Amino acid sequence: MNTTDAKRILETALICSQHPLQLRDLRVLFDEVLGVDTLKLLLTELQQDCRHRGVELVAVATGWRFQSRPEMRSYLDRLHPEKPPKYTRAALETLAIIAYRQPVTRGDIEDVRGVAVNSLLLRQLEERGWVEVIGHRDTVGRPALFATTKNFLDDLGLASLDQLPLLEASAQPAIFLDTTDSLAFASKTDLEIPPSPDLNEKRSNTVAQPIAP
Repeated sequence: MNTTDAKRILETALICSQHPLQLRDLRVLFDEVLGVDTLKLLLTELQQDCRHRGVELVAVATGWRFQSRPEMRSYLDRLHPEKPPKYTRAALETLAIIAYRQPVTRGDIEDVRGVAVNSLLLRQLEERGWVEVIGHRDTVGRPALFATTKNFLDDLGLASLDQLPLLEASAQPAIFLDTTDSLAFASKTDLEIPPSPDLNEKRSNTVAQPIAP
C-alpha cells in the first residue's frame, strides 16, 4: 500500500467517526501492520494536506479528529442558529480555577473566589462532562477533589493540560463559551485568578484518595 492510499483510508475513517480515534484504533485499519511512528508521520502529512481547507486534523485528549477551522464557525452557525446554553460568570470562574489549580476541593475554590460555591454549579459542570471527582483529600470531612476531564480538553481542542495558556503575573485568564458551544481561552479579560500561596501549600499536602467502586 502506498502513502496516498494509506492517507485516504485514515482520512475516511476519521471523517466518518463520531468520536476521536486513538492510534491503536487507526492501526486496526491496516491490520496493525503499520507501526505507531509510521501512523504519526502519515497523520502529520494529512494535517499538511488540509492546511488550505476549511477543516483541520487535530490531536485532542482522546485521539485524532477532524474539526472545522475557527474562521468557518460564523458560516456554520447559519445552519444551526440556535444558541448554546449560557454559563454564569460564577460557573466559568469555578471552571477556570479547577483547570489551573487541580485537584481542588470546594473549599479551595471558595478561598480563591472569596464567596461560597453553589453545589448546583459544580453539578452543572459535572453534568456537562467538564469536571469530575477524582478522590478525596485526607483531612477532616474528606472533601471531594475536583479535576477536569478529557472531554473538557476535547472541547478545547487540546491534547493535554500542558497546552493550556500559561498564566502570567499581569494576565487575567478567562474561560468563556462561544457560539459553537466549545470553550475558548482569552488572556485579557476582567476575570482574575489571583495567586494564592495558602492554596498552593494546601495542594502540596493533598492526598488523592481513590473513590470506592
